[in-house]
Amino acid sequence: MDFYASLADATSILAVADVVRHLARESCRADGATFVLREEDYCFYVDEDAIAPLWKGQRFPIETCISGWAMLHAEPAVVPDITIDERIPQAAYRPTFVKSLLMMPVGSAEPAAAIGAYWASRHQPTSAEIANLTALANRTDEALQRVGLADAPWAPNFRLGQPS
Repeated sequence: MDFYASLADATSILAVADVVRHLARESCRADGATFVLREEDYCFYVDEDAIAPLWKGQRFPIETCISGWAMLHAEPAVVPDITIDERIPQAAYRPTFVKSLLMMPVGSAEPAAAIGAYWASRHQPTSAEIANLTALANRTDEALQRVGLADAPWAPNFRLGQPS
């Protein structure tokens, strides 16, 4: 998996998201993956790669979202069973296939993004999966710093669409 080269070629947030969603799913052998950006007090689900639709294009209050929790606490959220974790908004997850997840913040001091990996059955993320997503988050942080946030969802020129 050469995500270093793929992320190095990304020239926009959408291009970063496109690379990250695929690599997150692949590196964790997950049934789905998302790329989420912090938008002040909201989490914006920019892109996803999953066996069924999740939340692409939707915004959730940062305080009520597991990606928000990971960004606010600057630490990964490991959730082997979403039905018993108080951080999970059950109403948002009930219509999805998700039973377990790993949510990794992107950025160490003040994370501006998160990467989620999701499983359709109960799954305890392995140390290798956590390490893979941590490495991807570190490289994603470098890519976001390089491309900047000018085409972020809150910017006037932002439109969901094809990566550039």
